[in-house]
Amino acid sequence: MSVAARLASFASTATPSESALQIMRLSLFDWAAVAIAGREEPVARILRDVEGSSGGPADASVVGVTGKQPAKIAALINGATSHSLDYDDTHFDHIGHPSVAVIPAALALAEKTQATGPDLLEAALIGAEASVAAGVWLGRSHYQAGFHQTATAGAFGATIAAAKLLYLNAKQIEHALALVSTRASGLKAQFGTMGKPLNAGIASSNGVEAALLAAAGMTSDPAALDGSQGFAETHAGMADTTAFDGLGDDWRMERVSYKFHACCHGLHAMLEAVRDVQVDPSAIRKVVIHTHPRWLTVCNQPAPQTGLEAKFSFRFVVALALYDHDTGALETYSDHICRDPDLVRLRDKVTVQEDASLTEVQARVELTFDNESSVLNGDLDQNLMIAEKKDRLRHKAQSLFGPDLAEHLHRTIEAGDVDGLAAVLRGA
Repeated sequence: MSVAARLASFASTATPSESALQIMRLSLFDWAAVAIAGREEPVARILRDVEGSSGGPADASVVGVTGKQPAKIAALINGATSHSLDYDDTHFDHIGHPSVAVIPAALALAEKTQATGPDLLEAALIGAEASVAAGVWLGRSHYQAGFHQTATAGAFGATIAAAKLLYLNAKQIEHALALVSTRASGLKAQFGTMGKPLNAGIASSNGVEAALLAAAGMTSDPAALDGSQGFAETHAGMADTTAFDGLGDDWRMERVSYKFHACCHGLHAMLEAVRDVQVDPSAIRKVVIHTHPRWLTVCNQPAPQTGLEAKFSFRFVVALALYDHDTGALETYSDHICRDPDLVRLRDKVTVQEDASLTEVQARVELTFDNESSVLNGDLDQNLMIAEKKDRLRHKAQSLFGPDLAEHLHRTIEAGDVDGLAAVLRGA
């Protein structure tokens, strides 16, 4: 069975577990929160100005815009907007951000088809699950070759989410996936630029367009994913078909990782390690952070001078946390705070060491005082209870834009109100 056929079969027959749907509801809330918070980022404003004037049917809502846009345009803008702060959920099975590619496509088609809240949630979950599976299928070779998994694997997930809401049959879904394989794109070379969030928007828009084309009768070769000269072969994919083992039984989205700190995800295990520690930071003599080797080339800025650089600095961010600054608030990461003398003094007492015995989602922090020391461990794979995840995501939303809007958004999503969610996004 081809990869397209396996994914189409999953999309057509899967019955999500209640626990997986609960997680998807949290992801929908988190996605909406970071989309609202990112609405005035330059990439969001540019896309609204350029793409929002293209005309077409008023299908779906765009964050921060009163009117509606064609579904694929709404998906493009909302996908990029929600990834503009890089504060969205991450899945470490394939190092990708599933929600920013899949949810905008699902929401656009939910509005266009007047779907219910449960329909939206199920389509988003199945699409996100498919995107992670596709990412695992493509493997690390695809990522290391320079492809942005969020966008490439995300396009397949966005297609399935859109196809679910259009009620495509399995054969039509195969054609939609084959069609999007010739559009799926995204390069890591865009990291650090507005092109990175644009990748997420393109993936979402491509998924919507492919599903709409398949619904209209357009066909393609279902072997375009895994056949000769197909997507895996031409995009350095490992083509690991074990990625689809257990699909529909083991819901990978239950292990999605949320960002509770407004900085590089590579710093989060370290921040979780020191989250509850109560110390006098001025009494610390030395800090040693042990982390997986991959993060040393990603988020190890030794002496950041700007707020953006600070988001990629083990040394500075641990100082922020030990001085009890809110690492979940965007305004914490400012150019000014990088010059704070107390923080700089503590930053300069920090050493970062690689430790290959740790996974990419683990960290160990050693704090040394005059007469004692302590060792603290952080592990993002430690599965928090649903209630704790919900509380921390609500706190995150409150930090982003205040308690009133955060609570209104939470109530709207809990009620499964698609029109209400769209109205919150438009009015943000």
